[in-house]
Amino acid sequence: MGRPEGRKVYAHAKLRRLRREHGLNQVELARRLGISTSYLNQIEHNQRPLTAPVLLRMAEVLGVDAEFFSEAEEERLATDLRAALGDEACGVAVPAGDVADVARDHPEVARALVALHRRYRDAAERAAALAAPGDAAAALVPAEPHDDVRDFFYAHHNHFEPLDAEAERTADALGLAGAGRAADALARRLAARHGVTVVQAAPERAADVRRFDPGRGLLFLSPWLDDGRRAFQLATQLAFLEHGPLLDALVARADVGPGPSAALARIGLADYFAGALLMPYTAFHAAAEELRYDIGLLQARFGVGFETVCHRLSTLQRTGRRGVPFSFLRVDRAGNISKRQSATDFHFSRLGGTCPLWTVYEAFSAPGRVLTQVAEMPDGKRYFWIARTVTRGGSGHRARRAEFAVALGCELRHAHRLVYAEGIALDDPRAATPIGLGCRICERRDCAQRARPPAGGRLAVDADRRTQVPYPVVDGGR
Repeated sequence: MGRPEGRKVYAHAKLRRLRREHGLNQVELARRLGISTSYLNQIEHNQRPLTAPVLLRMAEVLGVDAEFFSEAEEERLATDLRAALGDEACGVAVPAGDVADVARDHPEVARALVALHRRYRDAAERAAALAAPGDAAAALVPAEPHDDVRDFFYAHHNHFEPLDAEAERTADALGLAGAGRAADALARRLAARHGVTVVQAAPERAADVRRFDPGRGLLFLSPWLDDGRRAFQLATQLAFLEHGPLLDALVARADVGPGPSAALARIGLADYFAGALLMPYTAFHAAAEELRYDIGLLQARFGVGFETVCHRLSTLQRTGRRGVPFSFLRVDRAGNISKRQSATDFHFSRLGGTCPLWTVYEAFSAPGRVLTQVAEMPDGKRYFWIARTVTRGGSGHRARRAEFAVALGCELRHAHRLVYAEGIALDDPRAATPIGLGCRICERRDCAQRARPPAGGRLAVDADRRTQVPYPVVDGGR
């Protein structure tokens, strides 16, 4: 259920809302659950936690999955609310405990505040676009469609069963059984069913990894793609051509808004299909469990790259056949996050970057090596992370290349299932690195790496340098 072992579950707000939606009073619901009315009343007033038997009975009686009562959604909402209230334009400092109380006890109010903040950011983006150079409005940070798409994927736990099912059927039809000539089989299908000819793009157009000319039926691919990435791009194009209506239906059911957000969501779903086609769910899940999530061995078995395997591992949430719930992201040296998906209750900050103590940034100092980290968040939750650099681009001395770091993380309670956790003292709290969601909203006051005052903090004056520094001053122990 996405919570540490032994952690109590209080679900009063969700239970009260469900009961009212079913048109039941407390006496009627208590009778159906086989508990006393006073016990139910205590649960609804946050005085008693849910026990496992009562939780399962509630799920059965009220027609929801047991995971409905998980606190992951509340924690994610609290993170989004803290980010919204932590915006410089807000101008107030709300204690983290109060934010958590609002998200737990009044989730609709919290969602309204987050939505209001998003509308403000949208208005700020339009104002910045219309402002003259040097105008104060131009300094406002615009909102990004990536946040809408992230929420869309998170709402589905980064898993889309219709796409997985279609991908498995297509993989069976093409005979894609792991590493091999997947690119050739996909090229033949594109030609036979859609009249598409795959051609190699000119070296000067190599920055366009995939470019489709529907008028001429030509699919241009970068000459610098290896076999795995070439197959992935072909599979993505196949998703657009064969499953366009399904992609559109999934986007239409999502509240991502029109324009760039919807287009980006559609691309993300096509990429999802491509990964599912090259790594069919049933076979890939079985291999991941057998190999203890060894990414290198999974690369060799399915003929794809490190990043592609990591991304696919973050999607293994099929009911009855779940894998380790991972969070996945990709960053560049400047800290820009270009990919972020989460099947866990780990939430990425919308504002202010991420934590420099996170191992994903250390990966740049050890190119090609898999680094590990036990990281502890300010709320005490601990996660196990692996990170490694990946390089994109052409060959040759003058070729342009791009370097990223990709990271894959899970709650610490799942780490024993990973080969990368061997020899690491997972149960020793001293082995954990304290990190946060980013200096803008992180409340840690004892961090030497802090770039701005802690959430709700103040500035102190460093007498030696006669400058303002975040409080408390940590340099030199002063």
